[in-house]
Amino acid sequence: MDERRSTRSARRRFLRLIPGAVAGAIAAPALARQAEQTTPRITKDNLDCAEKIFGIDFNDAEEQQALNGVNRNLNSFEELRKTAIPLDTEPAIEFVPYLPGRKPKPGATPGAKIHVTLQPPGPRPSSLDDLAFHPITALAPLLQRRDVSSTELTRMYLARLKKFGPKLNCFVTLTEDLALEQAAQADKEMRAGRYKGPLHGIPWGAKDLFATKGIPATWGAATYEHQVFDYDATIVERLRDAGAVLVAKLSMGALAQGDRWFRGQTRNPWRPDDPSPQRSGSSGSSAGPGSATAAGLVVFGIGTETRGSIISPSSANGVTGLRPTYGRISRYGAMALSWTMDKIGPMCRSVEDCAIVFNAIYGPDGRDNTVADAPFIWNPDVPLSKLKIGYVKNEFDVNAPSPFGGGRGAAGRGAEGAEAGRGRGAGLTEEQREQQRRNR
Repeated sequence: MDERRSTRSARRRFLRLIPGAVAGAIAAPALARQAEQTTPRITKDNLDCAEKIFGIDFNDAEEQQALNGVNRNLNSFEELRKTAIPLDTEPAIEFVPYLPGRKPKPGATPGAKIHVTLQPPGPRPSSLDDLAFHPITALAPLLQRRDVSSTELTRMYLARLKKFGPKLNCFVTLTEDLALEQAAQADKEMRAGRYKGPLHGIPWGAKDLFATKGIPATWGAATYEHQVFDYDATIVERLRDAGAVLVAKLSMGALAQGDRWFRGQTRNPWRPDDPSPQRSGSSGSSAGPGSATAAGLVVFGIGTETRGSIISPSSANGVTGLRPTYGRISRYGAMALSWTMDKIGPMCRSVEDCAIVFNAIYGPDGRDNTVADAPFIWNPDVPLSKLKIGYVKNEFDVNAPSPFGGGRGAAGRGAEGAEAGRGRGAGLTEEQREQQRRNR
């Protein structure tokens, strides 16, 4: 009885919202055109399809009421769509991830020195290609000691992008002129003793949804192939200020969906020729950062995630990705997919590399009001035995079916990971998440 009452209530709210959604925007010319319209443009079959998508089932009277409202306001909807609203216009909302009364203590210090272990791989190799797969923690001391210059390192990565990039289909635009200019500047600063830190002179690649002044930002879609912004995204600014060198705009699934874009599918460097698109693809939507980092074409990439777009390609390509908590990194200058879910994070070769990059780009910028002014506390010396790992038991059940059918899937692998943590001395606490009732 309660369920039926809730369903009817939800239907009534839905029916009221359809004609009211645009009531304030209906203009006289639009009303005149609607009056002339006699043949409904939205039919019962159209509405039936929409009902299936939304998981609702109207009776005949409710459907007729909805059809009357939709057809009456259809021209108004179309008039609204003609309004030129820039795609980077943020809705008039502010979403914060913390609970009431749990606002983090202020103290974000992006770019401040953190404790990382910088260990050079040895003397300068005879071939710079031997450095292609080294992490930031190995390359930074080589640059600081001037065993290798940023210009040399940048030319090496640009050459690898040109050689292997087309097969992997992992970059959209090479930023060669900008990269060589930034590398030369980094070398000049280091020669003058103005070393900025472990990112100084390090070549990197940006997912092609970030604004880069004077350089196309295609969002992976042919419609925006020639889109160019006249400003830099916050993360681009902050990495530039840290001395990093942008060598490429890396591929992404079209409009942040999957690993296919307007030039085809981005390939996984471990199995680029596999006949199965699922196996040969790099996953997405941060497809290029995952593929290029794994293939040694950049030292690190910056990706974005709404629901899995850093974690999935990091797993598929065998790199270390950090999907930060919502509200840690400014999204200014990034294509929006979901204003209350989008997150930005590094895709690197190691955890320490992720910490270095995150430290450079996190914190408020005065442009994205969702970013919390909270410090980044990085202490790699804490023994694992001092930590507790919380997890949702049902999500890590060994016997849980894979969402893709058959086998244990990710749930079983998660349980193995939990056991591995326990074996290293970590304490585990189990948290079972209760299923929330739908708000009808």
